[in-house]
Amino acid sequence: RMLGCTGRTIHESGSGMVPVYANENLSVMSIAFMIPNEDAAVVWRGPRKNGLIKKFLTETCWDEEGLDYLIIDTPPGTSDEHISTVQYLQGAIGTRTGNGDGGDEEGPRLSGAVMVTTPEEVAMMDVRKELDFCRKTKLPVLGIVENMARFQTSIQNISFVARNEDGKDVDCTNDALTLLEQKCPEVLNMMIAANIFPPSGDGPRGMADKYNVPFLGSIPLDPNLLQSCEEGKCFTQTFPESSAVASLNRIVDRIEKALPVYYDDDESMKE
Repeated sequence: RMLGCTGRTIHESGSGMVPVYANENLSVMSIAFMIPNEDAAVVWRGPRKNGLIKKFLTETCWDEEGLDYLIIDTPPGTSDEHISTVQYLQGAIGTRTGNGDGGDEEGPRLSGAVMVTTPEEVAMMDVRKELDFCRKTKLPVLGIVENMARFQTSIQNISFVARNEDGKDVDCTNDALTLLEQKCPEVLNMMIAANIFPPSGDGPRGMADKYNVPFLGSIPLDPNLLQSCEEGKCFTQTFPESSAVASLNRIVDRIEKALPVYYDDDESMKE
């Protein structure tokens, strides 16, 4: 849904499974394309799930020219799916390089994991376990992203309510905006912000410092980002002036800087 691929299906070819293309530069593979409807539950035990993960990784015909990035979105925690994904990828690298565990310091390795967390303790507890998982599986950590860091939007996008004598909330947005325009018009150009999820301690940034991994940035809780995900549209193109756009772009730039793509005809290509 978030990539605008609802209702699409994958196809088999002589080269393997053909993924769904969200656009000419973004192809997608998901179990959602293999179930009868989007509300159907996937009630599979571990071996069957692990078999599908291996099938996705080994039998998908992504592109004749290869991929710049393979991004795998995983659920929170450290389940069988995480272990299988890391081991299959490390095994594939080891097979290609002749190193069975994919851990040759001189050879290619998995690029790493990006941890995403909200700032409250309950979420960060899971991420600390995931950081320990990465340490034990020798998976590099590219950094931590703080999601839903705070709610941030313009004055025009909020509603004002007043409680009447009966104790009911009554919408008074038009009256409030009119009053602001008359008495203090400069406020209408300001943004408002609030911590919906109060951070625990030093929050995700402090956790990144404690584990000695990069802090990639914070993404505010932006209603336009939610709307884009619901409608399957590109957020940065649909709402280029929205509050979370700059944060997202900075995070992507940092990841891209950590994992540059080199092409065969690039003079700066590393050996």
